[in-house]
Amino acid sequence: MSSIENKSDLSKKVLPFGEDLGGASIVIIGAGLCGSLLALRLAQRGYKVAVYESRPDLRKVDISAGRSINLALSDRGFKALRLCGVEEKAREFCIPMYGRLMHDKEGNTFASNYSGRENEYINSISRGDLNALLLTEAEKHENVNIYFNLKCKSVDIENSVAHFKSYENNQEFSVNAAVIFGTDGAGSSLRKSYYLERKFLFSYSQNYLNHGYKELEIPANKQGNHQISKGHLHIWPRGDFMLIALPNLDGSFTVTLFLSYDEGEYNFNNLTSEEKITAFFEKEFSDALALIPNILEEFTNNPTGPLGTVKCSPWSYQNKTLLMGDAAHAIVPFYGQGMNASFEDVTVFDEILNRDLDDWESVFKTYQKERKKDTDAIADLAIDNFYEMRDHVANPLFKEKRKLEMDLEKHFPTHYFSKYSMVTFNADIGYNEAMKKGRAQDKALLNLIADDTIHTHLNMTKEELKVILDKVKEETNAILAEDKIAGL
Repeated sequence: MSSIENKSDLSKKVLPFGEDLGGASIVIIGAGLCGSLLALRLAQRGYKVAVYESRPDLRKVDISAGRSINLALSDRGFKALRLCGVEEKAREFCIPMYGRLMHDKEGNTFASNYSGRENEYINSISRGDLNALLLTEAEKHENVNIYFNLKCKSVDIENSVAHFKSYENNQEFSVNAAVIFGTDGAGSSLRKSYYLERKFLFSYSQNYLNHGYKELEIPANKQGNHQISKGHLHIWPRGDFMLIALPNLDGSFTVTLFLSYDEGEYNFNNLTSEEKITAFFEKEFSDALALIPNILEEFTNNPTGPLGTVKCSPWSYQNKTLLMGDAAHAIVPFYGQGMNASFEDVTVFDEILNRDLDDWESVFKTYQKERKKDTDAIADLAIDNFYEMRDHVANPLFKEKRKLEMDLEKHFPTHYFSKYSMVTFNADIGYNEAMKKGRAQDKALLNLIADDTIHTHLNMTKEELKVILDKVKEETNAILAEDKIAGL
């Protein structure tokens, strides 16, 4: 395992499906969700793949502490899983969530569906279960080897050599490869090597919110069932902070508190005593507090995680290395698209491989040219949704807009798609297009409602809704035209 044979004559060539690799290898750094899916797809195409992961094998050791243990899987993710033939197996781990259920300070709730169309919903899924499935499926291929407890210390990008250290015996070794993929997350060793080696002009930004997150748990009841609706993503919006909860298959909910580190009456830096922690939850989340029996223990012992966005360029170096997933474009979790975007990376990359380009460098450059505008867009949309979820969802104007969107989608399912629907349920629309059209559409709707140009009421007829649809389309097109002139 100290080295992998590198055939120089194959180091530049992009091999079509099923071609004998003659020992040339692809190295993937990181066996998380993106890395394991990429390994599976490349193996299916006939490549010899070696995957190196710094953590233990999650199928044998629980490594979930401090990381979100459940995620929102939607259409873009399913499209990638379908490409790799594992969609139905993944669905066995899914819990459908049909909309948000908002909880106010008095314990009242109101629901907001994700779509007005039938059978459009997102899915809560265990990060560990899905990652384990992908690792197992990848390992079924003889041309895949996955190694754990091996930390990538650096990458010699000029010579395609990755340097590792074993957590088990502290030994260091190097691995040669034809191509190295970095799918090692927001703290990517490959990305770090890009700017430390100074071989080329590399742009990099890492921006953090002033908010962090801490995970708690609503356990199942004595019968093993969910204590609140499992068909919703629950949100306790409080303006400057919020609590959310996603269901798990065992009847529990993973609860996440998003709170400022140092601003406001309550923040992570000053919630240091049992009295203050209890007072905070009793004042702001009394109904949730009643469902979290171990609140003090969990709040005190569970880590507080940062929320950051990573953007960088270029993602590749010559024909030798490529960043993918969070290593290239980490985003905050508020659109539920982090995993889906990383999975879509694999879909887009696979489609470019089908074009039979001349070499890896052409593949990498084409991939970034087609993909980066979309990953930049979902990063910006995720920040937008942070403010929407913690504050705007409780705004009466937003509620009216959301109800109108649901009515339009229900009655005109092929003619109207909200911004959320374009992002979440339309895998054939790029994030960038969804962002531009969705923002214009949101602005059009809010303008028309605020100006009393359109009036909504219960049980509107289809004819009345058609008049509204035409006005929204007209206003949206006008805004898009203005944005184009302005270069937005």
